[in-house]
Amino acid sequence: MLEKELIPNLFRTEYQKIVSVLCSLFGIHHIEIAEDIVSDTFLAASETWAIKGIPENPTAWLYTVAKNKTKNHFKRNDIFEKKVVSEIKHNSPLNGEDIEIDLSEQNIVDSQLAMIFTVCNPCNSDEAQIALALNLLCGFGISEISDAFLSNKEVIYKRINRAKEKLKEENIKIQSPNPTEIIARIDTVLKTIYLLFSEGYYSTSQNTTLRKDLCAEAMRLNYLLIQNQATNLPAANALMALMCFHSSRFEARTSESGEIILYQDQDEKLWNQELIDRGTYFLGKSSIGNTLSKYHLEAGIAYWHTLKSDTSEKWKHILELYNHLIILEYSPIVALNRTFALSKVMGKQEAIIEAEKLNLTDNHFYYSLLGNLYIDIDNQKAKNHFETALKLAKTVSDKNIISKNILELNSKMENQK
Repeated sequence: MLEKELIPNLFRTEYQKIVSVLCSLFGIHHIEIAEDIVSDTFLAASETWAIKGIPENPTAWLYTVAKNKTKNHFKRNDIFEKKVVSEIKHNSPLNGEDIEIDLSEQNIVDSQLAMIFTVCNPCNSDEAQIALALNLLCGFGISEISDAFLSNKEVIYKRINRAKEKLKEENIKIQSPNPTEIIARIDTVLKTIYLLFSEGYYSTSQNTTLRKDLCAEAMRLNYLLIQNQATNLPAANALMALMCFHSSRFEARTSESGEIILYQDQDEKLWNQELIDRGTYFLGKSSIGNTLSKYHLEAGIAYWHTLKSDTSEKWKHILELYNHLIILEYSPIVALNRTFALSKVMGKQEAIIEAEKLNLTDNHFYYSLLGNLYIDIDNQKAKNHFETALKLAKTVSDKNIISKNILELNSKMENQK
């Protein structure tokens, strides 16, 4: 691999590992120092490798340089020496000796797990947690995060800094969570990972590579939970199953021009069977115990969507899962999605009655659904709903889909004259 390709790839895979270890070593109040050291390490790699060539083991080279830069920072910074190093030495079994920067595989995993529970702290908003997770846990830069959120760099920069300051104000400890802390905070951690995946899967960004990266990072973080015995919980496995099922259709969801392809129009041959099999495996692992989370139900719905055939059995199972999901954790979007399943089982007329009760007048998906439900029942009404949806839609892809529906409906109405 060429140096210009290797360094960005290593940055994506190794940056967050080294940052996690150094953050765990330095503490929450010195996150920026950890980030600076790691950034300097990659800068050194870029400069050195361009002259001397790529080393035999690039990852080991990075780890060695990061360790040396950390030790050099200890030596030359008197304030840091007094306030941080003395405390580390006091709490370390190596008291009085050189501090060991442990970049072993096990410590990297432990440090990343500790960072996940630190970053996913409810003292910050959902948006702040996601932005901080992308930055600290996934190694995404400000530009990439602003692209994902369709926001400007200044807003994202301030959001991340405020999130860090909030963690410092709350004096959050970066440490492996004990069983009580895991039980208390696992819901927040899973929610952040779920939202991170959703930001990629349903992203309004046109950057398809970034969207896939967001999903991959969410799955990587979730896998860290599954690998750890204390956090290998049924809900974590259910969330992994859900993400595997959704990711399996990634290649079929967009055309070569970047247009969204709806589920019913997707080429089943493009679905990733290996991810479907992995999802089925994790769904099975999630069935241990008596816990039923929203991730179990959503994973079940996603599983049935991996079967392309439009059977009565399939939609009855999906509708039943939606019924349970609404009881467990109601949301208007879940209710809206349930209505489509209801139309498949009970017919359009009953689905229209249920859909109109929702009255989601600021949501273009609501009007798009009504438009589809009214086709062949009242085509003019269907057209009116599609036109309202078009006015409310924000992304180019959504507008293109709705415009296509209007054109097809216009053609049908012309032929019926």
